[in-house]
Amino acid sequence: MRLEYNLNLEQSQKLIITPELRQAITILQLPALELTMYIDQQLQENPMLEMQENEAEEEESVVEEKQEDEHKYDLDWEDYFQDSSDLGFNRLEKRTEQPAFSYESFLTRAPTLTEHLMFQLKLSTGCGQDRVIGEYLIGNMDENGYLQVSLQEVADQLKVDISEVARLLTVIQGFDPPGIGARNLKECLLIQVGHLGINNKILPVLIEECLDDLAQGKLNKIAQDLNMPVREVQQAADILKTLEPKPGRNFSNANDVRYIVPDIVLEKVEGEYIILVNDVFIPRLTVNKTYRSVLTGENNNDPKTRRFVEGKLNAAVWLIKSIEQRRLTLYKVARCLVDLQRDFLDCGVKYLKPLNLKNVAELVELHESTVSRAVSNKYIQTPQGVIEMKYFFSTGLHNAAGTTTSAESIKKLLQEIVAGEDPGNPLNDQKITDMLRQKGIKISRRTVAKYRDELGIQAVAKRRRY
Repeated sequence: MRLEYNLNLEQSQKLIITPELRQAITILQLPALELTMYIDQQLQENPMLEMQENEAEEEESVVEEKQEDEHKYDLDWEDYFQDSSDLGFNRLEKRTEQPAFSYESFLTRAPTLTEHLMFQLKLSTGCGQDRVIGEYLIGNMDENGYLQVSLQEVADQLKVDISEVARLLTVIQGFDPPGIGARNLKECLLIQVGHLGINNKILPVLIEECLDDLAQGKLNKIAQDLNMPVREVQQAADILKTLEPKPGRNFSNANDVRYIVPDIVLEKVEGEYIILVNDVFIPRLTVNKTYRSVLTGENNNDPKTRRFVEGKLNAAVWLIKSIEQRRLTLYKVARCLVDLQRDFLDCGVKYLKPLNLKNVAELVELHESTVSRAVSNKYIQTPQGVIEMKYFFSTGLHNAAGTTTSAESIKKLLQEIVAGEDPGNPLNDQKITDMLRQKGIKISRRTVAKYRDELGIQAVAKRRRY
């Protein structure tokens, strides 16, 4: 066998994800708040970037970039800077001067559970041993308001009598919100019954002995065990449902997300929907003017410094273009969704049409993966409320007319059917299936049960009223 070396020239196509392309993909799928944090990080890493603070001081400048095929972003920066123009977002129109301060600009926050309880403790006790024990007990409660240590542990740690700890715990259990300081669910519910002055003889018995059966809806079993009418048991259970099993969860937590910032704002003006990309929180970027002298030849810089600045400038240009491309993509996708789901926006969930990524991708002339990234973790503010953009994409079932009905529309119909049923004789899944088929929707009983579970609607036995 003969061995030899040869040189062959071949032409092939390969998909290579460059760092710039990976960055553009990341920017596209980031929601507004996360994009703001990402830009802040880039501002720290790239000296060529800076925030454009005073947008109204200068008129809008338009930058025309001439790119070559081989060097897409390697521009002739000396020619580029001759007109003293700058990179950045389009400047907004001049705004009227705002007052120096406004009370609406001041921020506040709700007190935490610990702060709320400490305030009540200061009003209820003095500055001695009671205050120390009370603060220790409050400090050992979880976010739901349950005490996480035993009374003996507190007594041993503070070297006090256990009776003093029990007395202070009783004081704290009288604080707002009702049920605070309990050591288990039963104690929490019993504290609320006493605190709220609920006069029902059956309720304490249900809490002490029947919580498991009550959770499973076994009202008949409970009535037989307690030897009383089912209706009285159900009335007591209705009162029990009004109590709060986690009394501390309604207070603020430093790690909680308190609100959602929509990426798209949809306003209806004179019968037409206006789409606004909500980029108010995103910093406006521009190129730092200090480094222009390095590229314009005003100073004698060595080649390494020039290459470093050119690299950072290319990265800055790409970042600004990627953010602008994200805004345009979000607008195109949102416009397509509004046009396709106008009936839903006008009339509600019952008119939501089945839709998938492929339909939208074909209309906006983008790849399905791009559309998926554009709507991922994004929210849109509509006349129907603030909803996730993925909500517009809904699967569907065939109906008698030969078209399809979205799953969300069917869920809405299911809710209406259950809301209008006779409480004493609720509808089972098969009856609901028959009613939906009468409306022309081809659906199975198993699918009805699935949708009912997703909506949090209980089974027929637990919905029956006695």
